[in-house]
This record gives sequence, structure tokens and C-alpha cells, in this order.
Amino acid sequence: MNIEPNSCRVEDALDILVGKWKPIILLYLLKNGTQRFSELKRSIPGISQKMLTNQLRELENEDIIQRVVYPQVPPKVEYSITEYGKSLEPILHAMHEWGTKHTFRKKQKMNEWKSK
Repeated sequence: MNIEPNSCRVEDALDILVGKWKPIILLYLLKNGTQRFSELKRSIPGISQKMLTNQLRELENEDIIQRVVYPQVPPKVEYSITEYGKSLEPILHAMHEWGTKHTFRKKQKMNEWKSK
């Protein structure tokens, strides 16, 4: 690996992705396209309205997602992933693959420990 530790930008990337909900939000937007707030809320059990609002704002501030407000009554707000945000798809995929392998490894080690 040719990354110099003192100039590593991993921390910058993690600042955007860290949080229990941000990767899930991004995966829903990548998979389903444009979503209204209520659709996202229903899709993600366990997330509070306040947390969803905060996570969406943070992603919007980083130009990862786009928020569109339609001037109508009642107000309609839609969220979609930006072209820039779509560049995170291979990273999220790699993280998913690694997480799957890691979970399998942990289960194997637990089974080995139990059989001793």
C-alpha cells in the first residue's frame, strides 16, 4: 500500500459515512431512487424522525444527497442521491462484502471456541 499515514484521507471519508444510519439511507436511495421523507422513515425501522432529519442534512451538506422541496400544500420534500454521491456505491459494496466475511469469520471462531 502506498498511502502515507500522515497524509491519509480515510478519516475524511469516515466523517461523511460514520453513523449507524447514513450507509442504510444511502443504500435505500441507491436502490430505490428518489424517496420522500416518509418513505425513508418507513423503510428504516428504528430510526427516529429527528435522527433521520439530522443524517439527511449532514449528507446534503456534503453534496451526497439532494433535497428538493416542492412549493405546494402540504409540502412535498424528496431526497435523491447526487451523481457525486453515487461514487460511494463501490465503497458501500466493498464495506458490505467485508462485513459479511467478518461476520462469517466471527461465527466460525465462536463455533471453534464452543467446541473446545
